[in-house]
Amino acid sequence: MPRKELAQFSVSHLQILDEKGRVDRELEPRLSEDELHTIYRAMVLAREADVRMLKLQRQGRIGTFGPSMGQEASSVGPAFAMTKKDWFLGAFRELGGRLYRGHALDKILHFWNGYEEGSALTAEGRTLPDSIVVGAQIPQAVGIAYAMQYRGEKDSAAVVFFGDGATSEGDFHEGLNFAAVWQAPVVFVCQNNQWAISIPREKQTRSQTIAQKAIAYEMPGIQVDGNDVLATYAATREALERAHAGGGPTLIEAVTYRMSMHTTADDPTRYRSEDAAEAWKERDPITRFKLYLENKGIWDAAREEALLEEIRAEVAAGVKKFEQESDFAPDTSFDHVFATSYPVLEEQRAAFLAQLKKEAVHA
Repeated sequence: MPRKELAQFSVSHLQILDEKGRVDRELEPRLSEDELHTIYRAMVLAREADVRMLKLQRQGRIGTFGPSMGQEASSVGPAFAMTKKDWFLGAFRELGGRLYRGHALDKILHFWNGYEEGSALTAEGRTLPDSIVVGAQIPQAVGIAYAMQYRGEKDSAAVVFFGDGATSEGDFHEGLNFAAVWQAPVVFVCQNNQWAISIPREKQTRSQTIAQKAIAYEMPGIQVDGNDVLATYAATREALERAHAGGGPTLIEAVTYRMSMHTTADDPTRYRSEDAAEAWKERDPITRFKLYLENKGIWDAAREEALLEEIRAEVAAGVKKFEQESDFAPDTSFDHVFATSYPVLEEQRAAFLAQLKKEAVHA
């Protein structure tokens, strides 16, 4: 019997704002002036907080963390598209989205300083703590979405963020497979920043795009300009509308760039060209959106100066609160391993506390 073609596929790319802040009027979302200002503020807050955190780390005032500079649009846009009934599950490079969702800066600083209290978020906020294990949050998002579906919860979805490196993990494929089979309300947002630590994207997948991986799981997939906050917002809003209506999951590939190091323990100059990083600065998501606002006549130098003054004061207040709160029980982490404590765990807690006491005596 002759071979026959079963199907044909295509992958779309979405960009609404170009690098000069020029907008495609047909694709431009209908957002109010206040909403546009809110989006811009969220990205600027993320950048200012990120810059301050890097200084704190270099001064030994917080531990190692993963900077998000250059990737603000890929978390703020989706976060702005979400409702309070949607769940936010991140990795560790979604500072803008986290701050917008109400994760306080002082708690974020506590987390990166090794305190479990930094992950103590309110249940009603529907924002989960950072996930350091690569890809681990993906099946968790599918589980949350399936639970909402099972309970009959309407107008709710899980939005899960991860890097391009996570798409090489089994958790990614297992998560997408289950989400597609169950038609669970999940939006998968891959922040493709071109590097999985020191491994470039082309060395971990032969796929021309990451968005096309959705095809294998029979779900919609789209690639967006990850430095265009209007595009990340519009793609997520569309995916959430579909998920809320029972239309199942979507994979969004946000093409962006990690302008800083993987973490503060990393030296990117050892494995990538500084010329490439400089080229991506021309595509800075904040500069681009600022130009867009100026072109619309709703932003100017005076507003910019006032915003920066306000945000820097807010960041300083967050840092001050963080540094005033350090009297936490050192063994809190043992409380959250299992729902119920076990003798072996308590033995480990006792040994840990004894070691701390011994170190304090010899200090």
